[in-house]
Amino acid sequence: MIGTKLAHYEITQHLGSGGMGDVYQATDSKLGRSVAIKFLPKAFSHDNERVARFQREARVLASLNHPNIAAIHGLEEFGGRKFLVMELVTGETLAERIKRGPIPVDEALGIAKQIARGLEEAHEKGVIHRDLKPANIKISEQAQVKVLDFGLAKAFAGEAGEMNLSNSPTLSMVATNAGVILGTAAYMSPEQAKGKRTDRTTDLWAFGCVLYEMLTGRAAFEGETLGEILGSVFKAEPDWSQLPAETPESIRRLLRRCLQKEPNLRVRDIRDARIEIDDSKSGPQVNSLVVQRASRTRERFAWISALLGLVLVAGALALRRAPDVSVKPAQFVILPPEGENFTAEIGSQAISPDGRQVVFAAAAADGVPMLWVRPLDSLATRPLAGTEEASMPFWSPDSRSIGFFARGKLKRIDVAGGLPQPLADAPFGLGGTWSRDGVIVFSPNLASPLLQIPAGGGSAKPATSKDERRHHMGPSFLPDGRHFLFWAGPADDPGVYVGSLDANDVKLVLRTDSAATYSPPGYLLFMRESTLMAQPFDAARMSTTGDPMPVAEQVGRFISRPGFSISDDGVLVFRAAAASQTELVWVDRTGRRIAVVAPPGSYGNVALSPDENRIAFDQDSGSSAPDVWLMDLRRQITERFTFQPSVDNVPVWSADGRIVAFASERGGGLDIYQRSPNTSGTDELLLKLDAPPIMFPSDWSSDGRYLTYYRTDAKTLNDIWALPLFGDRKPFPVFHGEFNESQSQFSPDVKWIAYVSDES
Repeated sequence: MIGTKLAHYEITQHLGSGGMGDVYQATDSKLGRSVAIKFLPKAFSHDNERVARFQREARVLASLNHPNIAAIHGLEEFGGRKFLVMELVTGETLAERIKRGPIPVDEALGIAKQIARGLEEAHEKGVIHRDLKPANIKISEQAQVKVLDFGLAKAFAGEAGEMNLSNSPTLSMVATNAGVILGTAAYMSPEQAKGKRTDRTTDLWAFGCVLYEMLTGRAAFEGETLGEILGSVFKAEPDWSQLPAETPESIRRLLRRCLQKEPNLRVRDIRDARIEIDDSKSGPQVNSLVVQRASRTRERFAWISALLGLVLVAGALALRRAPDVSVKPAQFVILPPEGENFTAEIGSQAISPDGRQVVFAAAAADGVPMLWVRPLDSLATRPLAGTEEASMPFWSPDSRSIGFFARGKLKRIDVAGGLPQPLADAPFGLGGTWSRDGVIVFSPNLASPLLQIPAGGGSAKPATSKDERRHHMGPSFLPDGRHFLFWAGPADDPGVYVGSLDANDVKLVLRTDSAATYSPPGYLLFMRESTLMAQPFDAARMSTTGDPMPVAEQVGRFISRPGFSISDDGVLVFRAAAASQTELVWVDRTGRRIAVVAPPGSYGNVALSPDENRIAFDQDSGSSAPDVWLMDLRRQITERFTFQPSVDNVPVWSADGRIVAFASERGGGLDIYQRSPNTSGTDELLLKLDAPPIMFPSDWSSDGRYLTYYRTDAKTLNDIWALPLFGDRKPFPVFHGEFNESQSQFSPDVKWIAYVSDES
């Protein structure tokens, strides 16, 4: 074939042969470049149906354009033979690199990250590789990774459905090229080897095989015959002891999740694997819960950082006097349940008092969260039936029951089973705590004092006195079971106080803008910006006794609500500060992603201007209360809109785009203000009530005559009200009943209102 001309392609070198066909280097005389020519196997070239299918598939493959994917330039025919024209990738294959021995961990993870990026691009286009292996991966002299033969396995094989094994490119050459078969079979997922329908998790299996082989220098599944290899794939586990000692625990967990025999138990998305690799190299990232262990020697803490997992890493934090010995942290990854995602809400997870279980809120594609329980010594997660829309869970002292807020109620549920028991109204629950004497103290909403109620049910009564200026939230019992800590605002005068079940008197303990929690043997844990701090605390005198010291950095928080939880024996779980970051994107009506609006950041309550050129949103920097910000989408310029030390959030545009309404805490309660989006304007009070409820604007009618908002107070749940912007401007209720109604939106003709309700 050397010297043969195929139209304007002249073959110059034979590069190799395999189950996918013969590959040659050629010169493209039209474009003056070197390309790779891959001839289809002769057996396929005479199958008109398969050739037609291959042509359809090649068009899809040609759409892949990514630096980690070898591009397909075209599908040609010459002399009755079909061939692909592909990007010529120089360098050695990953298989050749592995023959020289195991690849160092950092180098292997760098290669794996590039492979994952290529797979991620392909999967987003609906293309599954189906034959990922070291021989199909090339590494250039500049260390750039290129994945070859994307999707060709499907193109060469049968139609979708149960696959005919005789058509599999990994098994079709048994009689002529057993070495190829054995090498490829070692990367086949169990379902693929059985000829069953495959999906992207098949690539996740092969990715795990490749990563394991890079780290160990040997295949994950070995054997001298095809049968032995497939038997190992079906029944055996890789020899995990072969992994280098320096392999991060999060990567060990990732490998185990990739190489689960049951597809439903595998990592579902290569993006998750790529983020896992990033996290193992760079520390806490988006949507992370971290747990750390430390040992205290004399007056200093020796913190041992846990390796970050994809979503949750667990270890322990020992805040106690201990001998001067090293403490080995327990580090592991907890992934969300299959088909679920952890909720973004700060405070949606809690460690049990005995340090053995974590409860967290997770939501499926329908967006409805519910509670799940995960033992720290098990891979199994279990949902708690009846906890839909749950938030802010907290444990009973015996670790057998969980309190939480859902659908305007404070509820409890036994971990062993059973349905939740409603205890009290809590239209805007902001935290609860459970004493060893069976009393729950909770915050039902921002306008109410803290309430106390028997954990078995009964009447709620005040645990703190009503304070028109301050919000009481985030309660946490002290060891005596009678006193409790809580945070009180507003944001310009915040502090942690101690209250008592026996009296409504309170005492200031600490000036801080974060709620605090007691940790044995005598510390208060609280936030200072995004750093978790520990300060010595005398529980008998109810006062701090020393200087605070840092425990962990980049801990998540939302205004005064910190994202951590600690057990009685010092197991600390916290949400990474980046966990609340989101990315703003344009999508079409089918949900297809069109373009990125802004880089990842903290964007709350995003409102698009009527002309679609600007957005208003609120943002909490972690060191102060949130403010409203404006972003010009065309110029990508962001500027601060409000400047008060109090909470300013939930912006709403007027129909003509000339005014932005927003909620503000500057007057004690959450009132509604308005202002021109020109940053030189001044704030104007739009609505303030004598008995301050909590109010958030919802929508502005297209004729500019009405502003809807929803409000809550100690006596009612969330209700929708309307404020006329003409005449006497007297607000009136739109929906005022026993259920929670919120987030109203006018129809364009102002004849209808759509809204959210928990009535059903």
